[in-house]
Amino acid sequence: MENTENTLVDKIFRDSEGNIVIAEPPNLPLIIWIVTSLLALILTTGKINTLLDILANGSLFTWAWLELFQGVNYFRRALGLLALIGLIAFKVINDSGFSS
Repeated sequence: MENTENTLVDKIFRDSEGNIVIAEPPNLPLIIWIVTSLLALILTTGKINTLLDILANGSLFTWAWLELFQGVNYFRRALGLLALIGLIAFKVINDSGFSS
């Protein structure tokens, strides 16, 4: 007899095939975010830094949006939501002069 009851843990951490998924290999938006963020730490001034910042934020936003709406389980979707909230909060704090 097969157990068809889904527990809370199953709903949160399992994908449609029944595998527990917490981390996955990085997809293209996440790779772009990592590379452009690292380059922005090296190239800290000028138009190239501005371009790298735009690319990093855009790719992180894209990754978070995809996770939020296409994540394989509730954990991955919550991770996307937290990344979106964090990205927006970080930009609001830095752009509004709240930071020291």
